[in-house]
Amino acid sequence: QVHLVESGGGLVQAGGSLRLSCAASGSIFSINAMGWYRQAPGSQRELVASITRDGSTNYADSVKGRFTISRDNVRYTVSLQMNSLKPEDTAVYYCYVRAWSSADYWGQGTQVTVSS
Repeated sequence: QVHLVESGGGLVQAGGSLRLSCAASGSIFSINAMGWYRQAPGSQRELVASITRDGSTNYADSVKGRFTISRDNVRYTVSLQMNSLKPEDTAVYYCYVRAWSSADYWGQGTQVTVSS
């Protein structure tokens, strides 16, 4: 089992920045990929960004050039730097990890609200 704790959400004006962080504990040596999903009201959960253990990244087209994902393989944390935020980025953001076994673990979610 992997336990995830997120921090860093909040309210920001359009054009502003936020940084989300997520710390993993438990069976951390089973972790392969780490990343972030988001879910807006009435919408499906969608992948925002992911990063593998060797640092390969993947971003949703809607956030490329604005968001940057990073991870610390010693502390088992993953962060998402979000710049040039838009109202359409408003959502609950969920940290997730994928184990080598392909099991997925999720954080409790943190609200990001971008006002216009």
